[in-house]
Amino acid sequence: MDDENTPVEQFSAEEYAFLRYVRFGTLPERVRPSEMVEVVATDRPQEVPDQALDAAHWGETGRSL
Repeated sequence: MDDENTPVEQFSAEEYAFLRYVRFGTLPERVRPSEMVEVVATDRPQEVPDQALDAAHWGETGRSL
């Protein structure tokens, strides 16, 4: 089968809008600025200690990793 000879269907803007509506439905209401939440920056997570693989350091003596 040759795809080059297949006619390509062209849609109008209204048809595309209808197809988007059928696929996704209606959009939710826009969030108002009074309903927005302020973002608070947090500290960076603690880095993994150098002895992270040392079983004795974590209380697992006798267990090999």
